[in-house]
Amino acid sequence: MMSCFLLSVWRSSLILCLGQLLRCGEARVKTEVQAGPLYRVLGSPLYITCSVSGFRSENTDKHFEFRMTKPSNPNFEIQIISSHEDDFGYSSHLNRVIKNEITLKRLSPNSVRFEIKSLQKTDEGEYECTAVNLEGAYDGEYSAKTVVKVIEDSLSVSSSASTPLSLNEGEALTLTCLASSSTSQHTHLSVAWYLHKDGQEDAQPIISLNRDFTLSPGQGFERRYQAGLIRLDKWGEASYSLKMAEVEPSDQGRIYCQAQEWIQDPDGSWYIIIQKNAEEMTLTVKATEVVEPSSPSLAVEISAQPAALQEGQELMLSCNINTQDVEKRFFSVAWLKGSVELARIGPTGVLTVAPEYSVRQKNGELRAARSGNRDYRLILKPVRTEDQGEYICTVWPQERGQDDTFIEGEPKDSSPQRVSVSATENRLTVKMQQAVNVAEGGGLHLFCKVDGVQGQLSVTWQHKPTPTAPFTEIISISQEGVTEIAEEFVSRKVKVMRPTTDNFTLALDEVTLSDSGVYQCAVSERKPNGKTHNQAQTTTVTVTSIDNRLTVKMQQAVNVTEGGGLHLFCKVDGVQGQLSVTWQHKSTPTAPFTEIISINEEGVTEIAEEFVSRKVRVMRPSTDNFTLVLDEVTLSDSGVYQCAVSERITNGKTHTQTQTTTVTVISIDTLMGVSLSSRNTQVTVGEKLELMCRVKGPHMPVTVTWSVQREAKTPDTVLTLFPDGTISWSADQNHYQLRVESRKTEVMYYLLVIGTSHREGGSYQCNVSVLLKNVHKELKASNQLSVIVINPVSRLDVSPIPALTRTISTDITITCSIIKKTSESSLYSITWLHEENAGNKTIVSLDRNSIVTESQVDLRQRISMRRSKGPTFELIIRQARISDKGLYTCKVGEWLQDPRGEWYLLSTVSKSTVLTITEPAPNLRLDKKEQQLTAKEGEEVKLNCSITSGASGSSVFYRVIWHFAAHSSSLKKASLVELDHTGLVSYPENNDTRGLQERLRLSRPTQKSFYLSIQKAHEEDSGTFWCQVDQYQLDNEAHWQLKASDSGGAIKLSVIVTENNLSIPKEEAEMNTSRNQDLTIPCNINKQSSHESKFQVTWFWQKEIETKQRPIFTVYRNSTLQDRFGENVRLKYDHPDPSQFSLTFLNPGPENSGLYFCEVEEWLPSLSRGWRKVAVEKSGHFNVSVLTEGDANADSECSTRTYIIIAIVILIVLVLVLLLLVVTMCRSKGSLGNKSGPSLWGESVPMNTSRSGDD
Repeated sequence: MMSCFLLSVWRSSLILCLGQLLRCGEARVKTEVQAGPLYRVLGSPLYITCSVSGFRSENTDKHFEFRMTKPSNPNFEIQIISSHEDDFGYSSHLNRVIKNEITLKRLSPNSVRFEIKSLQKTDEGEYECTAVNLEGAYDGEYSAKTVVKVIEDSLSVSSSASTPLSLNEGEALTLTCLASSSTSQHTHLSVAWYLHKDGQEDAQPIISLNRDFTLSPGQGFERRYQAGLIRLDKWGEASYSLKMAEVEPSDQGRIYCQAQEWIQDPDGSWYIIIQKNAEEMTLTVKATEVVEPSSPSLAVEISAQPAALQEGQELMLSCNINTQDVEKRFFSVAWLKGSVELARIGPTGVLTVAPEYSVRQKNGELRAARSGNRDYRLILKPVRTEDQGEYICTVWPQERGQDDTFIEGEPKDSSPQRVSVSATENRLTVKMQQAVNVAEGGGLHLFCKVDGVQGQLSVTWQHKPTPTAPFTEIISISQEGVTEIAEEFVSRKVKVMRPTTDNFTLALDEVTLSDSGVYQCAVSERKPNGKTHNQAQTTTVTVTSIDNRLTVKMQQAVNVTEGGGLHLFCKVDGVQGQLSVTWQHKSTPTAPFTEIISINEEGVTEIAEEFVSRKVRVMRPSTDNFTLVLDEVTLSDSGVYQCAVSERITNGKTHTQTQTTTVTVISIDTLMGVSLSSRNTQVTVGEKLELMCRVKGPHMPVTVTWSVQREAKTPDTVLTLFPDGTISWSADQNHYQLRVESRKTEVMYYLLVIGTSHREGGSYQCNVSVLLKNVHKELKASNQLSVIVINPVSRLDVSPIPALTRTISTDITITCSIIKKTSESSLYSITWLHEENAGNKTIVSLDRNSIVTESQVDLRQRISMRRSKGPTFELIIRQARISDKGLYTCKVGEWLQDPRGEWYLLSTVSKSTVLTITEPAPNLRLDKKEQQLTAKEGEEVKLNCSITSGASGSSVFYRVIWHFAAHSSSLKKASLVELDHTGLVSYPENNDTRGLQERLRLSRPTQKSFYLSIQKAHEEDSGTFWCQVDQYQLDNEAHWQLKASDSGGAIKLSVIVTENNLSIPKEEAEMNTSRNQDLTIPCNINKQSSHESKFQVTWFWQKEIETKQRPIFTVYRNSTLQDRFGENVRLKYDHPDPSQFSLTFLNPGPENSGLYFCEVEEWLPSLSRGWRKVAVEKSGHFNVSVLTEGDANADSECSTRTYIIIAIVILIVLVLVLLLLVVTMCRSKGSLGNKSGPSLWGESVPMNTSRSGDD
């Protein structure tokens, strides 16, 4: 059982410890502000709410501080306002704080609201709210930040109508509002129309369009909105239209449009960044008057200008009469307030005023007159608050009788007009001095200061012995300066004085203990309008008994060091009873005292809540001595300390005495100083460097940090030495050593750099922080000590380079040798420079590792560098050009390695030489041989221009110009095309050669050959062509120089269209035909010049007895037909094949007999001249005889007999041949029986090709 109990206790303890550990891991205090960025408009207010949680005392007011940084200088904090220090802000904001333009309002003990009434552009930045920690230990987040962006006001609001508008009841009203914003932020607009009725303090919304595009009618307009009589329409991007279908008398007043611009903050809430109203439009609605038909129409209206005003202003009540022939009629007009008549104007214009207002009329405060035929005005000035109420205007028609007396008609009242008069603001303030102590029997003087006076003053002084008792009057002074003493003080030496208009003094001599208590100065002000304002102020008076011998003494002003202990002594003399002491403190002379600690008569001490966490105590080493001890003081502990001693005598009477002293907490910064020095601030690479950080002042636990700033970078921490001796190394520990030497009034911290390199160069600084109340306080940093690390002396030297003269297109070597060096371990970087156009150009560069780091891209193929022993560096130039000549410089850099292993450039040495490039004399020659070329039209022609001798190489460039002289025109020499030496092709302007230039093409297959191609050669291209070649080279200044020029031989070109190869049959023929047979005259083409040929065919006819050949039918090349016979002959044209044409006479007659032939024209398309005729051929003649019918039959019979005879003859011949073959075969069979003869088949009897001897 015992073991189980111990195990349970152990588990409980473990859980409790873990819980405390987890709780310690969480931040207790948390400060929060609105998340940013907050976009606010220039000139608008800014509100930032800051709250804190987690302090032990939740119900105690926390103090807050606001700071800001601007975007232009984010590292500089600007103090703005604090809840506990009046002079906290910097001068840039302090004036605005004093004028209440920047305020800090407390919302609760743990939250405040920071306000800027009107934002300026300079208010843009990052704001930080800090909760002041008064608990000692820090646990959590005590500050929070948010960003504020100040944007320009881009909201624009305007209304379509600003002039007054008068409508009759039931008429329609349409108003337009233009609202837009051009801000770059994402914002929403809400638009609302308002009606501000006369006599009402606030305007009421008619209808509004919210930021989420929701329509909402105002109170009192819901019915008409639901009935569709009130609408708000949005047109386009910025137009909002209010439409009221039927206005009512209640709509009378001032109507305006209001626009609000909303933005959504990062926390999701919507905020109005700007709000603007458009111009007001005054609307008057005339109510519909119901007039009896028998009576004349009479309408009366009343208006007030203005309807809402403050007392003292002018009120004008206008009465308007609307009737027929008003200028010919008489009226009596009266103004009534409620049922009381103020004034009346009779029909003759005589004014009568009611008795109640007669005095105001005499004083000029009431006036009335007729301002027109229809208008009457009543003016009250100054207006009083009792003048507010409802006014009506009553009109009586007056009829003048024959005896000039007036007969009064039925009165007509206007609708009521409400007038509101507000009282002027009471600016009266009263001030008195603070609590007053006066000795018994002495004189009491109380001062009463009055500000904001607007009228006559009277003052009454009052007194009460205790806070709960009622006040009794002492003395008073009236407005006229008459004083009146209360009966109780008639026998006392009391008086009241008024040294200035706004100062009153109460003097009471020979005061007694009963005169202690609360005194009040009650001031009454009567303004010119008769209104009275009252203000009062009180103060406490303590009358000290003359038998009180109690005195209190404290030491004079005390100075104490920050973090040290404060000891204040309070010496009490004349003690007659029991003592209790309370120690109090206030940070500034004007602030109230707050309690620190107290000790009562029994010796029991009580510490105030604010100091519970502090090391504070009170001691009483003797009966009349009290000591306050406060350890680990901070700068906020400076201020006034008070020792309040209370003595209770045996008779129960209590005496109180106090004494104060001023305590100044001296910042540790003023007691401790940090400086940095060194015996040598310029060291050579590899030497030792010692830096000394001197910390003067009392010996305290400090943290020392060494840092170095290189160039313009942020400082780098070398090491940090903590109070317990721990060292945190941020740099390479192998290169540094630290030594500490403690002296009587200072501590020396030595930083030793072993083997310095260039990395150790820079500005060193020593930073020291003192440990106060477990918090590190930074002291002012030491001075910056600049350490310069220099290189050792260089011995580098390079041998001179002799001048060189070489021929163009040869290889050149320039040598650069190192003859002296600083160290055997030195490495070298080489750069070759070439002076060009008065400036050096890097040709090639090698780093210390012989790696090419820079070279000219266009020179890599020709220029290179080589390293050999020595070391020696050779620049090799292959195929030298003229542009390679000039000044060459060899720049050698010597590199050494520092103790950190890093290479650094020790020195550079340069040597130069001049390279001269020569070139041979120019010998440009072109091929002069004359050429003859023939080409067909449409073919491509190539003309060649060749260089037979001349310079070559990459430094030589040529310009080629082709010239032309035509055979068939006056064009004798024209430049066709030019290929510039820079590769630019151009065509000289010439209208005669423009067509030819468009078909030219240049080519250069080899360096010395230039070709000109003519595409689709034309007949007009025939002529003489020749080329001109110019040789160019670049000089030292990159200018082109003409070196030589020559022209080539003439090339004579002939362009022909085609050869004539047209051929048609030429044979003569005869043809007999009859009338009933068709006559066909063929025309065939045997051969043509080109496959693109087109033909024109014409048939001709010549009668037998005539010599004239006349055309009868033509087929043109475009297939157009023309019958040219001219007689009643039927013709038929046929074209069965591209080369066959025929013409047929249908049923010809004897009159058509004669000679017929055809003529063929061959046409080909020309590239320049269109279609052209290239050949003409005629066929042979056809002798045609057309017979009559009898002749035709005879001929037919004769022909038939002839055919029969021929057939019989052929048949007889065939029979004879057959008989001969039969006989021959029979003989052959008879001879085969005796002897076989040679066969007739060649296969059986070989042929004997050789001759016999007989032959």
